[in-house]
Formats: sequence, C-alpha cells, structure tokens
Amino acid sequence: MFWNRKNRKKDVKEAGGSGSTSSTVTADEAADEERDEPEAPETAAETGADEEPEGAAAAKDDTATEGDESNEDATADDVKAEDDEEAEPEPEVPGIGEPDAEGIQRVRTEGVLQVDGEEFDVVSNTWIVDVDDEGVVVIDPAHDAEAILEAVGKREIYLVACTNGYNTHIEAAVEVAERDEAPIALHRREIRPWRRVHGAEHRPELEVEGGGKLQAGDKEVDILPVPGTSTGSVAYYIPELGAVFSGDTLRKGELGTVGEGYVDYTRQLHSVGEVLLSLPPDTRILPDRGPETTVGGEAKNFEAWV
Repeated sequence: MFWNRKNRKKDVKEAGGSGSTSSTVTADEAADEERDEPEAPETAAETGADEEPEGAAAAKDDTATEGDESNEDATADDVKAEDDEEAEPEPEVPGIGEPDAEGIQRVRTEGVLQVDGEEFDVVSNTWIVDVDDEGVVVIDPAHDAEAILEAVGKREIYLVACTNGYNTHIEAAVEVAERDEAPIALHRREIRPWRRVHGAEHRPELEVEGGGKLQAGDKEVDILPVPGTSTGSVAYYIPELGAVFSGDTLRKGELGTVGEGYVDYTRQLHSVGEVLLSLPPDTRILPDRGPETTVGGEAKNFEAWV
C-alpha cells in the first residue's frame, strides 16, 4: 500500500500491500515462552663431600622459582591490564556520528526514561539509515528532535520507525516526522504508552506487526517480533545492509533492561534466541543504547543468560 503525500519523491509502502496499514503475520504472539608429598632430604653422608650443599641448592631453586613466579605474575598483570583497557566501553555522551559505509548514522541524545513512575537518566541512540540517494528512515527518534533533524540535513525523511512505545524511542517522533510529512510506524500494542507521551491526536499512521514488511526507498525492511521488554516490541531488519535495529531487546553483552530490571525475562530471552540470534552471524545489531555488536558476538553470551 502506498501513502501519497504532496511532493514526495519516494513513498513508503507495505511490501505486498494488501490495503491495510497492519501487516498480517503475528509471530510475536507465539513467543510465550559449569602436591605430591615432598621427598625426605638426603643426609650429607649420602650425598658425598663433593656435592653442593643441599641448603645452597634449595636456596638457588627457591630463588629461581620465585623469579619465575614473579615473571609469570607480571605477565598475567600485564595481560589483565591490556584486557581491562580493551574492555573499557567508550563513554556514551550526546553527539552526532558520521554515516558509515552502509549509510547508517548514529545520533546520541540525552534524556529521561520514564517507567512505572520512576525516572532514569539515559543517553539514547537514534539511527538514521540511507534507503536511497535522497531519503532516509529514522529509527527510534529519542529526546532531541533538533539534533536528529540536524543529522538528517537536506535528506528527505520517508519513514519514522519506533521499536516500542517507551518515551526513549518515541519522544521526538512527531516533530521529526512532521518536517517531511513522513508516516510513523509502531506496533498496535504500543498505542497506550504512545498516548501518554503524544496524546490521542497524533496517532501513528502505520500499525505494524511482527512478520510484516515495509518498503522505504530502495530498501525492504522486515519487521521482527521481539516481545519481552514490552508486548509490542519489534526489531527492524534490513537484509541488504546486514543490520538489525534491536531497540531495547538486545544490547552489547546483555539483554536490554527497562530502567533497572526486566519486564518479562523469559519472553525476552526467547525473542533473542529464536529471532535475533537466528540471523546471519555477521549481522550488525544496532540497539537503542550503547555501542553496536553482532549476532555472532552475542550468540557466545546466550548460554550465560539462560
């Protein structure tokens, strides 16, 4: 189905459009569910007068052993220091990154996650994706519409896609979409939290379902069902770019939390194991917070989460 807007160079359509703004497959609803004893020293009579005194030999051995152990400890400390250096994450501060070779750009904006009456300071990722020579898709427009629009620049916004209805994924959605009259995509089960942020008058134009597809510019976008952090959480997978936008479902080295905890850990784990980690190992995972990772990298962590 095509959404016609005045002076649009490219429209967003639902692949294999059926005349409905919701896709037909609801795969997310099916997601419900490791010294030996020392020898006695020889006497001086047994060893003979020409042999080196035992005490001197022992002292030599002890000195050599201590030296070896000291070197081993130093080496181990050096390795640990190097590992700690490598493991130290880059600081997450607001800023606009440059588009990479695939035309994917990260914008980090600072805000407050509001959930269950609590507030948490966060730095959230918004992803801007080139889908042809003239336009982009904006995924999870977080806190600062001005910064996001600055990063978009003169490119046209064809689609604003939100992974769920938490304010860290939708806060700037309306303002970003309005600039080019772009449709906003959100799962139908996320309308209630959406209204808490934007009211009833700014309803998303596209109610997406897991298993559906969208066409934006030259790129086809698969909608993956990943319930867990929220009942309507989805991920957006662009096979041509080898990238999946996972929202808060999966972050580098961890299952995503909402605030300081999990909403439905079992269901979220199922979504990660059965949906996200079933993608090709070199697929880039681009989350709502923190650095990117890959399917292959996170598959190594899965057993620790079970």
